[in-house]
Amino acid sequence: LVQLVESGGGSVQAGGSLRLSCVVSGTSESDYCMAWFRQAPGKEREGLAAVEHGGDTRYADSVKGRFTISKDNAKNTLYLQMNNLKPEDTAMYQCAADPACWRIGPIDSHWGQGTQVTVSS
Repeated sequence: LVQLVESGGGSVQAGGSLRLSCVVSGTSESDYCMAWFRQAPGKEREGLAAVEHGGDTRYADSVKGRFTISKDNAKNTLYLQMNNLKPEDTAMYQCAADPACWRIGPIDSHWGQGTQVTVSS
């Protein structure tokens, strides 16, 4: 049984920073592609960043240069450092895991419950 638990969300003013964490249990995160997604009310889920098994990373254009994804394999923890936050970043943030990045989706991938990020102006 693979479980993901996010933490680190909260309320912050525009321009501030937050660091989200995702603790993985039931498997080693080194065996998976790990990714961060977010979903705001009334909008589709948006992929933000992913880190491959070997450490290669990729980012959505909307967060490139502001967000940084990283992982600590020894701690089985995934991180998302979010800087220069904007009100449009307000959303529920979830981490996800799958053996392959390309197939991460709502059905067969592993998902956390999410942590809320609210950015005020």
